[in-house]
Amino acid sequence: MDRGCQGKARSAQQGSVNWPGTLLGGRPQAREDLRYHLRSRSAHELWLVIVDASASTRRHQALSDAKGLLAQVFDDAYRQRARMALLTASGQVPSWQVQGLKAAKGLGRWLDGLGAGGGTPLLAALTEAGHWLAARRKRYPAEQQRLLVITDGRLKDIGHLPVLDCLGLLVDIERGPIRLGRARELAAGLQVDYRHIDSL
Repeated sequence: MDRGCQGKARSAQQGSVNWPGTLLGGRPQAREDLRYHLRSRSAHELWLVIVDASASTRRHQALSDAKGLLAQVFDDAYRQRARMALLTASGQVPSWQVQGLKAAKGLGRWLDGLGAGGGTPLLAALTEAGHWLAARRKRYPAEQQRLLVITDGRLKDIGHLPVLDCLGLLVDIERGPIRLGRARELAAGLQVDYRHIDSL
């Protein structure tokens, strides 16, 4: 699939479909947009994953369900030798777990210990991610950058969103009988695709 912030991706035309990789490249419009598992690629890829682990994501096992999706993303990144950047938004300030390293199986241990709690510094995480991506593009201009944001969208204010200049996907993990629906608005503001986790 010829998509990405920088460079040009190459996709196999056979084998199992790489759904996380496909969705990170944007909403597939045709069969040609599907991405398949590959052992090597013509250009390096960076997958930046931002995880909202604030207290609200404990409701209705939202974060627990998201961890299943994250496990699949980490496994695909490892198999495809992609580089990973992982930023969590919980407590008072966002925290980097990995910055541009090759995906490793050790991410599974971090995922096992991931819990929800504290505030929602998601806007701070997005702003920090925007600065980091811009600096990295200057250093690695041929690198293809992909963005995955996992959040329930429960923010008091979603104004003043940063420009991330990167194709991406926001996965809405909001659950329960009463939903605010702010994650869809957040995705529109970030100019990334939107999916609810139940549709994946």
